[in-house]
Amino acid sequence: MSDELAFLDATAQADLVRRGEVSPAELVDRAIERIEKLDPQLNAVITPLFEKARKQARDPNLPRGPFRGVPFLLKDLVCQSAGDPYHCGMKVLRERGWISDHDTYLAARFRAAGFVFLGKTNVPELGPIPTTEPEAYGPTRNPWDTARSPLGSSGGSAAAVASGMVPVAHGNDGGGSIRIPASACGLVGLKPSRGRTSLGPDLGESWHGLVAEHVLARSVRDTAAILDAVAGPMPGDPYFAPPPARPFLLEVEAQPRPLRIGFWTEAPNRAVAVHPECKKAAESVATLLGSLGHRVEEAHPRALEEEEFQHHMATVVCCWTARDLDYWSGQLGRKLGPDDVEIYTWLVAERGKGIPASEYIASTQWFEAYSRRVAAWWEEGFDVLLTPTLAEPPPLLGDVKSTKENPDRGLVRGLPFVVFTAPFNVTGQPAISLPLHWTPEGLPVGVQFVAPYAREDLLLAIAGQLEKACPWKDRKPPVHA
Repeated sequence: MSDELAFLDATAQADLVRRGEVSPAELVDRAIERIEKLDPQLNAVITPLFEKARKQARDPNLPRGPFRGVPFLLKDLVCQSAGDPYHCGMKVLRERGWISDHDTYLAARFRAAGFVFLGKTNVPELGPIPTTEPEAYGPTRNPWDTARSPLGSSGGSAAAVASGMVPVAHGNDGGGSIRIPASACGLVGLKPSRGRTSLGPDLGESWHGLVAEHVLARSVRDTAAILDAVAGPMPGDPYFAPPPARPFLLEVEAQPRPLRIGFWTEAPNRAVAVHPECKKAAESVATLLGSLGHRVEEAHPRALEEEEFQHHMATVVCCWTARDLDYWSGQLGRKLGPDDVEIYTWLVAERGKGIPASEYIASTQWFEAYSRRVAAWWEEGFDVLLTPTLAEPPPLLGDVKSTKENPDRGLVRGLPFVVFTAPFNVTGQPAISLPLHWTPEGLPVGVQFVAPYAREDLLLAIAGQLEKACPWKDRKPPVHA
């Protein structure tokens, strides 16, 4: 039955448990078998928690939430789980054997939903680069082509879900880190609205509000139902998204009204050339949407073309990375130096240390004004914006990795993979990548939809409609369970 379970989504697996057709222990055991079989080829799961998971799955007190007994993986960044290793892709934390002493609020909500944590997934060091190739654990490989990257920073989670190890896995997104690997691995990746899920108790916000947390999934209904289970404010959150009018899951089956959709395939301020297959993906979806009764126009917020964006984004990320190294220096009881972190991490942090506080604040104020300029486009009567998710298909491993000879390589080569996604981390709007196109070589190419703030309902309704019109559930990568 393991092969049958491998590509059932989390909703279907939870339903089997509710009906008594399979036990949580059986789901967990089969998922562990798949991880042990596939992970040597992919290197997605860097911290197995198998015995702990087996014990939890057999515990009669396992929470009876909507996903009781469903196997789950946590990305090893931001979302901590009590008593488990937490390394953030850092070799210095791996060598120290760092263990988290608490669940974050999101981890606790995943547990309450009934998920069983089987392990932690691979990440780039501290997450500022869009490929999952840390020195601490080595590269994660894309199951669609193991010579290529699953991108990142949620690359380990994406590879694990795409290959069938687990039906769903945690991710977070500060510049596209859910949507980027979702596109590269043929998955559904929703970045919720700012404040939809809590970053507490450790953080109120991260990267000046750019970071949001959710999951990578194979189905739209899983994406919606899990958001229903984990969304909502917690004590002390600095802000939170307004609750939906009804459960997000109901939107997936709802027939969306005819929408006015803006359509754009040129990269913001033409910073990079957009690959023909990425353009083709968005163009074919635009045609499909027209046949479904939507009004699709070539239009986009002009503010997205502002060239200053990259400077201000770099300012914020560099400053926060510098703070991350100071934080871990304090936790470890010694000052971290260039030998403790990767070349790119040190480069970014050093730049951050040289930025005056007034310059950082100026960038955050620019972000706030930019967000108003972008959001104003939706006030002109548009419902959704359609773009490619990425400007290129998944690259070869090593192509986005900085080297001693070229420490800036990660920044320069990373740009095509964040150019369409990062603006909406700044604005805080919800955005989703859907697996609606494959290249002639068999590589997945995602298409991104963006809605006004707090309107995940629009994204989930149109995603549900497209999933029916152009289903992807039977597509499996060459490396799969």
